Amino acid sequence: MAAKGGLLMLENFIGGKFLPCSSYLDSYDPSTGEVYCHVPNSGKEEVEAAVEAARAAFPGWSSRSPQERSQVLQRLADLLEQSLEELAQAESKDQGKTITLARTMDIPRAVQNFRFFASSILHHTSECTQMDHLGYLHYTVRAPVGIGVPPGVVNIVFGTGPRVGEALVSHPEVPLISFTGSQPTAERITQLSAPHCKKLSLELGGKNPAIIFEDANLDECIPTTVRSSFANQGEICLSTSRIFVQKSIYSEFLKRFVEATRMWKVGIPSDPSADMGALISKAHLEKVRSYIKKARMEGAQILCGEGVDKLNLPPRNQAGYFMLPTVITDVKDESCCMKEEIFGPVTCVVPFDSEEEVIQRANSVKYGLAATVWSGNVGRVHRVAKKLQSGLVWTNCWLIRELNLPFGGMKRSGVGREGAKDSYEFFTEVKTITVKH
Repeated sequence: MAAKGGLLMLENFIGGKFLPCSSYLDSYDPSTGEVYCHVPNSGKEEVEAAVEAARAAFPGWSSRSPQERSQVLQRLADLLEQSLEELAQAESKDQGKTITLARTMDIPRAVQNFRFFASSILHHTSECTQMDHLGYLHYTVRAPVGIGVPPGVVNIVFGTGPRVGEALVSHPEVPLISFTGSQPTAERITQLSAPHCKKLSLELGGKNPAIIFEDANLDECIPTTVRSSFANQGEICLSTSRIFVQKSIYSEFLKRFVEATRMWKVGIPSDPSADMGALISKAHLEKVRSYIKKARMEGAQILCGEGVDKLNLPPRNQAGYFMLPTVITDVKDESCCMKEEIFGPVTCVVPFDSEEEVIQRANSVKYGLAATVWSGNVGRVHRVAKKLQSGLVWTNCWLIRELNLPFGGMKRSGVGREGAKDSYEFFTEVKTITVKH
């Protein structure tokens, strides 16, 4: 990292060294709308250098024992933990999220991931089958596909999708791609990688429903559903954006939910009392606001938030990318607000009558990432969870993760799964060896 004109200037990290780039992009502080750093505008040349560095590092790193690689990952976790506050401040400034969320979730979660997989790689076993009557022994081994942490093992190349992204995913010596992002980008990645038969893991969008039955504990359900709808400004792929409430409790739920939403504080990311910060960019803020306009044009009601309540910000942050958490009602299932991923602090609340009806409506979108079910009836919880077309279903809770278990979506929410076993299988190639004895 360097400084130019008082602004931070990031550099690519290739072959264990920080390297400057011939051109740079402006990066904006979402809380002020001002340029706060410059990011490399990399292209094919930088990608080629990174691939070459990775290729040179691969033999040495892949031949290390699991114990050695585990120690490296644990050391990385230690370093992240030691720099937690510095990293949290950087993440909050770059993304616009509250410093509280970065401190308590983002960086600790990164540490947890490194520690989990550092332990996990020590406990995988291979398969073995004997054919004694024929005198053969079959067993499997797994060969690494990607690489890890000495010079060249991890390379970071900044840039835009059309320049550096396309150069990377179409490179013939990049054997697999793990991508988190939008469906259109995933389609482009699939097109570019298809001629090379690359392995793909795609974690894409969601239009995640919360189904709230009349026997739900609203004292737990309402604050959790406010959080699942608006945490990190709704910029979480697992956020709740469609809330189906059984008719008998619809009015009570709606009243209490709007009251609780209005209690959520939108403030500058450095404010420890803020529940929400700024959205990631000006373009994204305008996109999210466009859905509110479409909802109004369709005759929907905006009960709180954008265009209804006043947003109070300090003078320096008036040009930041902030908006209030917004609740929409009287919206039809066919509306774009009920069908498309908004990825912002916007949720729709609609009533339903029966269990069969709400399952059909919840499944009526092209996505299938996550869902939440709220009910005190254990039988119903299992029944509904089984019928929902979602890769993850939380019941009477939200965002509780177990890294041993698969994570990923159905339908157009992605391809593949992440988790201990699934990640191990994705990032390695299995080889069957037969020995005659």
